[in-house]
Amino acid sequence: MDDYQKSSFAAKTAKGHLIEHDIYTKGAGPVVVIIQELPGIGPETLHLANKFEAEGFTVVLPHLFGPLGKIAVGGNLLRVLCMRREFRLFAKGKTSPVVDWLRALCQKLRLDHGVPGVATIGMCLTGNFAISLMADDAVLAGVASQPSMPVNDQNALHMSDGDVAVIRDKLDQVGPMKAYRIAGDNMCKAEKFASLDRAFNDDRERIELNTLPGKGHSVLTLDFVDEDGHPTKEAFDNIVTYFRKQLAV
Repeated sequence: MDDYQKSSFAAKTAKGHLIEHDIYTKGAGPVVVIIQELPGIGPETLHLANKFEAEGFTVVLPHLFGPLGKIAVGGNLLRVLCMRREFRLFAKGKTSPVVDWLRALCQKLRLDHGVPGVATIGMCLTGNFAISLMADDAVLAGVASQPSMPVNDQNALHMSDGDVAVIRDKLDQVGPMKAYRIAGDNMCKAEKFASLDRAFNDDRERIELNTLPGKGHSVLTLDFVDEDGHPTKEAFDNIVTYFRKQLAV
């Protein structure tokens, strides 16, 4: 990560708890915030970030937990379970406090980069965060990749009814966001997409729900195949087009 610019950002949650994390920035152009998944910011996540930079975007990687540059699923799970002021893995009907920090980060990035708004990608345990962040004026596009929380109930949402109402209104203004899962995924099952469909798409499409064929979990990282014609590569290409449109590139 030598070619990334490292900085630190601190902000308070709604309950007044101060959260501070490092962020890594690379590139020039419209801003895409990639929120790490449970395995961490490993080679696959860096490959994803590099691909967005090559497409002309500024990539921002918040470092929320775990070692940099490698995968540590078990260790990171223990870390997240201990970070109770930031993550609520089993919470139903409410989101994790770290979303407040991410919202403040997106607002700062909009001002610092002088852009109308930013795009976000959440994956696995952070997949739901990309949906919640759509409520903020600083966020103009969002992708929820294999959103898995709450991890113990595929039929529940990691956000309140009030959050859903605000997000619905925002998506009515800016257009549908995108969500992805792989058909054989046991952590983000069809039931999870069905719950999102009920909450957001009852009268119109607000979240474009895409289920890719095959087995796997991480659409854009660990199970990503960088080959033309592969469903995950097609998903990436579609996301690039979506971000360019939403961020007025």
